[in-house]
Amino acid sequence: MFLGTDMNPITLSEPQLVTSTTRKKAHVLVGVTGSVAALKLPLLVSELLKIPGMEVQVVTTENAKHFYNPGEIPVTLYSDVDEWQVWKGRTDPVLHIELRRWADLMLVAPLDANTLAKVANGLCDNLLTCVIRAWELSKPLLFCPAMNTAMWEHPITAQQVEKLKGFGYMEIPCIVKKLVCGDEGYGAMAEVPTIVEKVKTVLLEWGLRKQS
Repeated sequence: MFLGTDMNPITLSEPQLVTSTTRKKAHVLVGVTGSVAALKLPLLVSELLKIPGMEVQVVTTENAKHFYNPGEIPVTLYSDVDEWQVWKGRTDPVLHIELRRWADLMLVAPLDANTLAKVANGLCDNLLTCVIRAWELSKPLLFCPAMNTAMWEHPITAQQVEKLKGFGYMEIPCIVKKLVCGDEGYGAMAEVPTIVEKVKTVLLEWGLRKQS
């Protein structure tokens, strides 16, 4: 059992090999990072919860907390402090491992430039990047890049995105939009309906939910 930031007890440990025939609900773990697009987290979670048979939990970076109100997130929300509150000794569960076991699918939305660079280079210095580093490649991981246009157009960004795709992760591409900073161009996170539809499609393709 764990206590997330909403202090509701959550049981995370479950069998890792799960199909739509052995469990009624699909487990989606949403990762959110420090992009302005994190403003859309409440909407994204509420739309995901509209998918029949869906259970959602969220892992946030500290920087992402600047962009949303935790009180508007209707599911368990985990951050770095939870990792260290849970683990006190060698026999205790490790939160980033338990979250990886719990989830059938991981969705990182938004994925900012900083976390993109970390994941591409194998860094794992917070709860979210530890979950990603421990992620089983036999399960789907979707990521939604979001950053300033100049950052998106930097040559290293394309290299890092290709690295993630080489790991087997699936990109939900960013879009052209006028950004909060005033710049206009590629770099805005995909729209929430696009993201939700992709999650639905992948869950069906991987046999994690039934056709409604």
